[in-house]
Amino acid sequence: MNSLELFSLKNKVAIVTGALGLIGKNHCVALSDAGANVIICDLDETECKEFASSLSTKSLGVGVDITNKSSVENLRDKTIKEFGRIDILVNNAAINDMFENPLAAAEQSMFENYPLDMWQKSLDVNVTGTFLCSQIIGSEMAKAGKGSIINVASTYGLVGPDQSIYKKPDGSQSFYKSPAYPATKGAIVNFTRFLAAYWGNKGVRVNTLTPGGVENNQDEYFINNYSAKTPLGRMAYPSDYKGAIIFLASDASSYMTGANLIVDGGWTAW
Repeated sequence: MNSLELFSLKNKVAIVTGALGLIGKNHCVALSDAGANVIICDLDETECKEFASSLSTKSLGVGVDITNKSSVENLRDKTIKEFGRIDILVNNAAINDMFENPLAAAEQSMFENYPLDMWQKSLDVNVTGTFLCSQIIGSEMAKAGKGSIINVASTYGLVGPDQSIYKKPDGSQSFYKSPAYPATKGAIVNFTRFLAAYWGNKGVRVNTLTPGGVENNQDEYFINNYSAKTPLGRMAYPSDYKGAIIFLASDASSYMTGANLIVDGGWTAW
């Protein structure tokens, strides 16, 4: 096989959760460009279908609540009915805390004040959602004897947040990175290892993709603070993870499982 052909996903079927987000859309485009039929999964089914119609391969939009078992089972059933198989699962869906009142965000986001309901919601979506999708959809791969699961983590699953990058030029704290996001993303990294060890003999590969922060119209001071801590001197572009997704999904990584591919501009290197 030609080396470039290893990256081909022609006729493969890929499910992407959190597909309408900034990185999620780029994951879907990358998989489609490589030849895969992509199932676009997010909460809004109408938007999922609209985005699916924009891709270059036959794709499907399905509204899914990944914290609901029957909703994920419906996703599995629709995919198999339409395509007859599932080859790739990208567990990309996650929530990152947003505070409704920016003026109160610094106080509410302090660990000492952090609300239990926000902690629980992050666990439900980021950890339980990944567990359910892997259990229900990954089991189909195990039955077929092949497949690739990609769990999307974060640099904050490897290192603690530097709270100083959220300081404004006047020295005031805009907010604190909450405890829930690092805790849940750290869980994803080791959940990957569990699944890789558990399903290795079934031909199912499971790897983590750890992305760095993506520039997305944040305040200039934050972009500057983040970039100064990154060896490559910038935040990620949304397209910076396309190559990594194709690599992990394809036969180019056929002997790779239980690994964590870090694509963070060097953030965790120092």
